[in-house]
Parts: sequence; structure tokens; C-alpha cells
Amino acid sequence: MFDELRDTLRTFTSRLDPYERRRLSHGMREALVHAKLAVNEMRAAVAATEARLSVERAELDTIRRRQGFAADIGDTETVDIAERFALQHAERVAMLESKHMVQQQELTLAEREYDTMSDELRRVVSGMDPRSSTPDRGAARAGRESDAEARLADLKRQMGR
Repeated sequence: MFDELRDTLRTFTSRLDPYERRRLSHGMREALVHAKLAVNEMRAAVAATEARLSVERAELDTIRRRQGFAADIGDTETVDIAERFALQHAERVAMLESKHMVQQQELTLAEREYDTMSDELRRVVSGMDPRSSTPDRGAARAGRESDAEARLADLKRQMGR
């Protein structure tokens, strides 16, 4: 799901100058926005499954209650019909419980990946190596040196040297 963003983060791990880092970080932020939207869609799907599961459980309870009433008065035809419907709703409940469990696992994984990539982006933007908690001083120094050399060359041209 987040492969594009991960690939962009890998590009950042190479020694980039500050201007290139800024340009690429914009694309990464945009990819993070899309990833956040995907996570929100997953949350909505989980909520929809929870709502359907609640309705099916309520229907199953109602059918079983009616089946019990019919058995109390000796209405075997209603008991048989209620049994068929109870089996159908029990299967739906089991399927929706499985679906809900899988959706929850998928959402948990996606949220974890999003959080990891978001942290890596913050580290990269701040000049840190995305895989460690210490600043990427080599890239920062190389960027500053490159910038200083360009400014010095520009000053020399302006002064006529």
C-alpha cells in the first residue's frame, strides 16, 4: 500500500543537498496525505462492518427468542422456520466477525506503517538519517559545504576574480 512512499524515503537516504531534500519532501508529504486517506477509508470500512455485525446479532437474537416462544406454545412449523433463519443469521454473524477481525488487523498494520513513514519523513526533513535517531551530519555538512562553495564562486565572479 505504501510502497511508493517507502521508495521515496530510500531515495532520501542518499546524500542530498538541502534544495533537493526540500523538493523531494514535498512529494513525500503528498504521498503521506494519500496514505492517511487510505487509513481513514479502512477505519470507515471497519465501522461499517461493526454496524452490520451489530444488526445481524440483533436479528439472530430476535429469531432465537421467537423460536423459543413458538416452542413454548408447540408451534413446530414456526420453530422449523425460525431454525432455518437462525442458521442463516448465525453464518452471517460468523462471516462478519471474521471479516471484522481481518479488517482490524489490516488497519493496525496500515496505521503502524503510516506512523513509521511519517516519523522517517520528519527525520529526513530535519536532516536526520531516517533509520536512526541521530542527525545525519554528513549529509548536512555536505549540503552546507556545497552551498558555501557555490556562494564563494558567485562572490568571486562578482568581484572579478
